Amino acid sequence: MGVAVIGGGPAGRIAAMRLAAHGKEVILFDKRPEGLGGQCLHEGCMVICAQNDAARACEETRTLHRFGITDTAPRIDYACLQEKMAGIQETIAGVLDTETREAGVTVVCEDARVEGKRVYAGGKEYAAEAVLIATGSVPRIPAIPGTGLSEVYTAHSLSRLRRSPRRMVIIGSGVIAVEYAYIFHAAGAEVEIVARSTLLRGFPGPLVKGAKKDLEGVRIHEETETIAIEGTGAGAATGVRVRTGGSEELIPCDTVLIAAGLIPRTDGISGIALGPNGEIRVNERMETSVPGVYAAGDVTGPPYLTPVARREGRTAADAILGLPLKPAPACIPQSIRLRHEHSIALHPDADEKGIIIPSPAGPGSFWLVPERNTGRSLLMTDTTTGRMTGFYEAAPQSSSAAGYLAYLINREFSVDEMDMFTEVHPSTEGVAWLMRYCAEQREDR
Repeated sequence: MGVAVIGGGPAGRIAAMRLAAHGKEVILFDKRPEGLGGQCLHEGCMVICAQNDAARACEETRTLHRFGITDTAPRIDYACLQEKMAGIQETIAGVLDTETREAGVTVVCEDARVEGKRVYAGGKEYAAEAVLIATGSVPRIPAIPGTGLSEVYTAHSLSRLRRSPRRMVIIGSGVIAVEYAYIFHAAGAEVEIVARSTLLRGFPGPLVKGAKKDLEGVRIHEETETIAIEGTGAGAATGVRVRTGGSEELIPCDTVLIAAGLIPRTDGISGIALGPNGEIRVNERMETSVPGVYAAGDVTGPPYLTPVARREGRTAADAILGLPLKPAPACIPQSIRLRHEHSIALHPDADEKGIIIPSPAGPGSFWLVPERNTGRSLLMTDTTTGRMTGFYEAAPQSSSAAGYLAYLINREFSVDEMDMFTEVHPSTEGVAWLMRYCAEQREDR
C-alpha cells in the first residue's frame, strides 16, 4: 500500500525521498501551485536571504558613498526585487520537483486531508500502510481589529506587495520581525516595530544588543500593546494604534506587516490528538496518537527551524522503516540575518556568562570600524572541564561556522583541544580566537 506523505516542505520531502530510497512506494501530496519547497522556499528562509542580500548590498554601497569612495547611494526597487526573486524561486522549485520524482516519489499536486489514518485528496481516498503529516505552519494573526484591511501583510502574503513602502509598522518582536525591519529600512522605508513584550525575548542580551545596533534608524516600541489597525473608508491601512503603559499613540503608516509568530497548520486534519497550541502531539519516534500515523516539522510545534524539520522528517522515515533512530542534538544553531549574521547555539545547561570581545575587522566589516560595529563574539564554557556550552557570533558571515561550532558543543568538545587550531586570516569571526584563549588560560592555571 505504500506511505502517504502530506506536505512537500523540508520535513515531508526528506522523509519521502528516504522512504523511496529504501524501497517504499511513496506518494507525496502538496497543494502549492508554485511547487515543492514549503514555507522555507516560498515565504521563509530563502525569501529572507534574497531580500537581505539586496538590503546589505545597498547598505554596504551607502557606507562607501559616505566615505566618498562611490559616487552614488543606491535604493531598492522593491517591485523589481519581488519579480526577479519569484523567477529564481520557480527555478529552485523545479529542481526540487525533479530531484523528488527522480528519487522514486510520486508527487500529487492536491490538497490532502487526514481523518485518523484515512487520506483524502481530489475526491479519492488513498490507502496507506503509514501516513506522515508534514503540513508546516502558518503566521499567527493576533485578535486585533483591522487585520483584514488592504496593505496589511504577513510573511505568507508579502509577495503581493509590489511597491516600496514609505512608512511601515511591524507588529511582532521575534526573528521575522527584526529581519524584515532591517530589510525595509534598508529599502528606504521609515520602519517602526511594535513589540508586545521585549525585542527578541528569550535570546541572550549580547545578541539583542547587537541586533538593535544593526537596527539603528528603526523605532522600537517594547512592552507595547497593539490596540487596532486603522484605515480609510476604502479599506486601506493608515495607522496602528498602540498603548504603552497608560498612554495611547497612533503610528501613521501605509503598510503593516504582522510578524507575531507561527502556529502549526492543522486545518484538514482530524482524529489525531493535538497539544495546547494546536500542534500535533508526537513521541520520540514522531508517532501520533493514531497507530501508523506520524508527524514531523513545524506541524509538531516549535522551534520552527528548517534543519529541525529535516531531522524530524528523517526520524519519522526511519521509524516507519524500522531503522535505529539517532538521538536529537541538544544544541541547535540559529542565525538572524541583519547587517551582520547573528549566529547562536546554546546547550540547555549553558550559562549566559562568558567571555565577549569585539569581532575582528575583515571582509565585510572593515568599513564599519569607524561605527564600532564590527560585531561581537561570545564564548561560554564550563570553567571546570573546559567544555564549550554556547556561543554568539555577530559578523558579516557567521552562519557557516555556526553549524560546526554547534557540533563541537554537542560532542562535548573541550577548549583544551584547541592548541593545534589555526584560523584563516583575514577573518571576521572571533569565537575560534576565544576558544584558543580559554585553552591557554586553562593551561596557565
